[in-house]
Parts: sequence; C-alpha cells; structure tokens
Amino acid sequence: MGAPFRQGSPVTGWLARRLVVARLVTALLAGLFTLPWMAPASAYRPFDGTDAAVADVGEVEVELQPAGLLHEGPGSALVAPAVVYNYGFAERWEMVLQTQAETPFSPPGRSILTDNGVFLKGVLRPGTLQDKTGPSIATEFGVLLPDVNGERGVGASWSGIVSQRWEWATVHLNLMANLTRDQHGELFVDAILEGPSKWPIRPVMELYSDSVSDQSQTFSGLVGAIWQVRDNLAFDVGLRHALVNGHPVSELRLGLTFGIPTGRPSAH
Repeated sequence: MGAPFRQGSPVTGWLARRLVVARLVTALLAGLFTLPWMAPASAYRPFDGTDAAVADVGEVEVELQPAGLLHEGPGSALVAPAVVYNYGFAERWEMVLQTQAETPFSPPGRSILTDNGVFLKGVLRPGTLQDKTGPSIATEFGVLLPDVNGERGVGASWSGIVSQRWEWATVHLNLMANLTRDQHGELFVDAILEGPSKWPIRPVMELYSDSVSDQSQTFSGLVGAIWQVRDNLAFDVGLRHALVNGHPVSELRLGLTFGIPTGRPSAH
C-alpha cells in the first residue's frame, strides 16, 4: 500500500521530483548495462504476494519497477523506482532486500523511501516450480525497516507460500503475519493465478485481503500480464484496484525482472 501523502513547499516538491527522475534514469541504465550478462530469471512482479521459488546459488535476481502511478483519495504519486533484490546464497535459500520510492505530485510533496525490508526465503519442499512433482512450499521471514522521510519504527514479518503448476495454469497462495512498524498485528492472505507458463505472454491476476488490527482493512484485485522475452528477461504490467476502509485506491505497475550471475558456481 502507498504511504500517506505529505504536503511540501513547491521548491521541495520540485527537488523531490528531480531526485526521483535521477534515480529512475540510474535504475534504467543499470538494467540495460546488465542485460548481456544476465542469468535465468522468473518474473514475480507485478504482485504483492510471491511464489515458492528462490534464485539459484550464486545468482542475483532483480525485480525493478522503473514506472508506476498510485492514486489514493485526492492525491496521486509516482512510485519509482521500486526494487527487490534476491541473492541465492545457499541451496534452496535466498536473501531478499526491498525498497521503493514514492513522490506525491498532486498535491506535490517530498519523496519517501518506503516498504523497506530484509528477508530470508527458503524452499521447504521442492515441487512443480523446481521441476519436481507436487506443490512447492516455501517460507519467508525478516525485518521491516523504517521509512526514509516516512514511518518510523521496526517490524517483523513471516509468511508461508504454496505454489502448484499445471500445463494450463499456475497458482500461488500466501499467508503472511506481520508486526507492523508501529507495533500492530497484520494478516495478509493472497492468491495469484497465472496463465500457461509456456505462453510467451501470459495473463495474470491477484486477489488479497490485508487486515491491520485497529487500523485498516484492504481488499485488492490486480489484473495484468507477464511477457517472458527469454529465460533471463521478463516484462510485466499490472492494474490494481483496492478498497482501503471502503475508500478506493488504484495503481498502475510497469516493470521488468532480470538475473545476474555473480561468478559463484551454481548448484544446478
């Protein structure tokens, strides 16, 4: 979810937008320069949930959103860049770092870095996502870090993930329990449905419920598509509409996923 919009002076808003544009250009250039050396990557954008798979040992997988728009109540914001960095440090385990920048432009305000976190994700049972039989089962847990220019405090997160792939579709189920940065309990229940994995462009959808005790109730739906250009590159688009305590929120997400070998031998 987007952070509350914050008011700022016109000069502050102008500087914030310039800063975000600079970050956006840097992220795009970094992505372009790494394309020739990319390792296989499987997109898990543009969702809020995830799948029961991890990066191979010695590989980095980057999920990058260079463009996104969020409209919440009377305000709109640029959500860019948003980055999730996954590093396969052991067999069936990866480290996950994430952050995203949000800059209100209507009304203007200062940029914040939000959704910051550090996590470990492991595959507990290899299944269809690992070219075996039966469901893939994974867990992810970690620390929710303070925002920059936004919400303070530290929280914690744990989730269980189950994925099953058939020829005609793939389904992912997420159950997440959080202690938010302001020390409230949160329960996130999520379902993702993908079209056939062999299709170069596959339709996707996501439904979730997110409850924060004594604060908010969110129901969200997303429809979109993932274009698997090749094994090491995928583009995605998603349109999300949600109700937060009965108030509408809409969002456009555009992004890509790519992998980078680090030189460490893979276990596969």
